[in-house]
Amino acid sequence: MTAPLLEVRDLNVEIPVPHGRLHAVRGVSLSVGTGESVGLVGESGSGKSLTLRALLGLLPRPAKITSGTVLIDGEDVTGLPAKRLRRRLTDAMSMVFQDSLTALNPVLRVGDQIAEAPRHKLGKSRGEAKTIAVDLMAEVGIAEPERRYELYPHELSGGMRQRICIAIALSTKPRLILADEPTTALDVTIQAQVLGLLRQLQHEEHVGLLLVSHDLAVVSQTCSRLYVMYAGKIVESGALPDLVTAPRHPYTFSLLRSVPDPDRRVVRLLTIAGQPPDLTEDVIGCSFAPRCPFVLDSCHHEEPSPVATASGQSACRRVDTAGSWPAMITEERVGRR
Repeated sequence: MTAPLLEVRDLNVEIPVPHGRLHAVRGVSLSVGTGESVGLVGESGSGKSLTLRALLGLLPRPAKITSGTVLIDGEDVTGLPAKRLRRRLTDAMSMVFQDSLTALNPVLRVGDQIAEAPRHKLGKSRGEAKTIAVDLMAEVGIAEPERRYELYPHELSGGMRQRICIAIALSTKPRLILADEPTTALDVTIQAQVLGLLRQLQHEEHVGLLLVSHDLAVVSQTCSRLYVMYAGKIVESGALPDLVTAPRHPYTFSLLRSVPDPDRRVVRLLTIAGQPPDLTEDVIGCSFAPRCPFVLDSCHHEEPSPVATASGQSACRRVDTAGSWPAMITEERVGRR
């Protein structure tokens, strides 16, 4: 079998804090194949963005990777010197950040920011780099790219700025794009345009996509496979249809039931009670146990091992009873008007 374009094994990221260490990413393992679209979902603070930043060596200080393995095309690159490692990773991957206004340099023209990588990384002349930048602007759907090449970030709308960020990501000719909630700050119409653009580029350029989001609707429009993250760990993975129609972890189940469904009328949506665990302390047992509606006594004392499911894994002792979970949740239903 062909090796995945990206494979991450047991990645751990820690952040020193005044009263100890915060274990922000705990044993994350994931993979993305060439041309594949993969989603990484979970609530805010679950470690999704730190995972992406760790892959490109962009962790904020003083966060650092304490252990783990990263493979590119099956080659272990974690033993490379820092400079060579950064170059190897950025040769294969690029990133679209969440907030385009802060991701772009406010005092440089947007065209020059796109042309920077072709000039300094691909060795193109100034004229060649400008031509590449203009072509990329047209490719991501920016009208009049020659004129808008000269504009500054504040002179563009949020949707246009996000397209500029996508063009910058494509300027290095990556085989994998890491997208960190690229549509969060956009309205619904522009959000749909950006997601459509990512799907189009993936289809035409055969670029892999690792999309981070807390919005299940976003990933369901874009991705074919999902990883669900909670408290720094992957708790469930699998093909999108399997996770959406038959989740096998209570956290995934709860996330799905907390999203409004136009086909199901209820007085009150399901909420996830409590708070995530304090990751500056050792987590004993299942990290979701204090908030789980289907918890067992053993869940508080022993961490569950991943169990194979139809298309992935679930770290839950109650995988076999997942089919009965909807009946165990009491919802007050109302008739359609």
